[in-house]
Amino acid sequence: MSFADLYTPSGQVFQILSRSDTDSDLHEKFRSLKYHVPIYVEVQQAQEEGPESSQSRDSVFVVKDIRPLNSMPDDVIASRDAVFPPSKRHLQIRFHSDLKARLEFRSWLKGVLSERLQEKGFTDIETPTLFKTTSEGAREFLVPTRQQGTAYALSQSPQQYKQALIASGVMRYMQWARCYRDEDARTDRQPEFTQLDMEWAFAGAAKVQEDVNDIVLRALSALRPAHSYKDTRNGRVPIVSAIANAPPPSEDEPPAHQFTSIKFAESIARYGSDKPDLRIPGRIHAISDLEEFRNFASMITHHSNPLIEVFCFRLDDCPPERARRFVANFMKDLPHTLANNPDGTPQVLVSDWSKPLGGFSSLGHNYDKVIDLVTEGGEELNDGDLVVFQAREKPVGQYCSGSTKIGEIRSRLWKALVEQDLMKTPRLGEPGSLQFVWVTEFPMFKPSEEGEPDQGTAGLSACHHPFTAPLTQADFELLDTEPLQAKSAAYDLVLNGVEIGGGSQRIHLADVQTYIMEHVLKITPNKTKEFSHLFDALRTGCPPHAGFALGFDRLVALMTDTSTVRDVIAFPKTMKGEDPFVGSPSKVDDAQLRPYGLAKLRS
Repeated sequence: MSFADLYTPSGQVFQILSRSDTDSDLHEKFRSLKYHVPIYVEVQQAQEEGPESSQSRDSVFVVKDIRPLNSMPDDVIASRDAVFPPSKRHLQIRFHSDLKARLEFRSWLKGVLSERLQEKGFTDIETPTLFKTTSEGAREFLVPTRQQGTAYALSQSPQQYKQALIASGVMRYMQWARCYRDEDARTDRQPEFTQLDMEWAFAGAAKVQEDVNDIVLRALSALRPAHSYKDTRNGRVPIVSAIANAPPPSEDEPPAHQFTSIKFAESIARYGSDKPDLRIPGRIHAISDLEEFRNFASMITHHSNPLIEVFCFRLDDCPPERARRFVANFMKDLPHTLANNPDGTPQVLVSDWSKPLGGFSSLGHNYDKVIDLVTEGGEELNDGDLVVFQAREKPVGQYCSGSTKIGEIRSRLWKALVEQDLMKTPRLGEPGSLQFVWVTEFPMFKPSEEGEPDQGTAGLSACHHPFTAPLTQADFELLDTEPLQAKSAAYDLVLNGVEIGGGSQRIHLADVQTYIMEHVLKITPNKTKEFSHLFDALRTGCPPHAGFALGFDRLVALMTDTSTVRDVIAFPKTMKGEDPFVGSPSKVDDAQLRPYGLAKLRS
């Protein structure tokens, strides 16, 4: 007797049983087949032979003929733990169940989001990928043409096209847009990526957030995280078949998700980041009265009048000795930019009630005021708990950066503690495991940083993009005198500490758009002309409008328990921007370059 599993295109799995005493020729043909090959099978339904057979006769078939339709190389060994190189991506997808499950979930989620948007009256419109080079955003990919001296730029986003569509009378626009940016490699970036692009006429931030919340909540309601997440080869992944077969929801089923809204300034103060991860306990506090801790402040910073910030982490049953060893290793591995940052070295104190003043003697006899601050008047700290301090200069006016040093340390420390099982975090699918946060009222501009694409000669960069409207009339008036103090009508959606989308209310008046580009950013007249098509569209009665783009690759990666978007893309690029499956980018020769008026650089 011989057995094998037969996988059908519909997803059904049948078991084939062959016996030599039934049909010896067919049995030998069956035994000669290799594993993992496509086959042709001719069957007939089994005949009913008794009362018990009626229960299973619909799924029992008699094989009449079987033969292979292709072969499988002998050197391919497929098993649950098999490791295939990126150049064999087809084998990774085929034999790594987690990768296939992520791609299936991606398809399911795309369908649910599209369906809800179309119910809301959105029109799916495709815009060109071959665009033109502009001063907007990140570095571009250029595509030369045979009209020598000219080139397309691959679209970084459909931003200008979708604003033109609103001016064209389209009230609700959507698109699954392919975007291209020549950015530095990171685990959450790819040179080409997918975003769900949306734009609303006669709408502001409130309407955008309401609709985005609704489409995401519709997907989460169908997903039923408590029932659909399963442990796979690599992470916890929602299984599409489990989504369809989940039991009816009960009233007492706790949700896995939560939606919160916070202003940018509050997010920086509480979490030290404009991408707050609300799964992390222990918010940041500022020590308001430094006179009582002046000696301690002089130990950790050279600033004469610093802002000292502090937070605490309560560890899970960690003796002080182990906590101190952990802290020593953590500080040793801390990047130089944090360990020796210009504001001073971070200070981590370990609670130890066998020591003088509970291990906080460096704070002096008023240490209990700091403990009350970080615990918010709650229970006393236990042995092994950590209290972390970091100084920085007191900001003058509006803070413009996306994080503070203590915010970066807090996030890094929490991840290290979770890895060592010294703190807990909910697994995906469990209550509180999906923390969505709307961050609003961003600064409109920030000082330009080295390496950023040049947006003008004023030394400023738009925090989102130069088409974002000021938040209020007062912020518009600040543009002429103190542009770094102006707030914008921009908003980001953050999931578990990662930005998954962003948008803003747009500038719909051509004169205001021209003013910001020419007088605030000081973009040269030649570069301003690059946007003449947009100015023309705005002048033809363009209504107020707002938009949002959801980073689909990041969203799927976060919801399928992987730290890299490469795991949710069928054929991803490496950190070097290369496609190992097809071997791109490929080298070109002079014959290929000649029609474009280009030539290779030679030393």
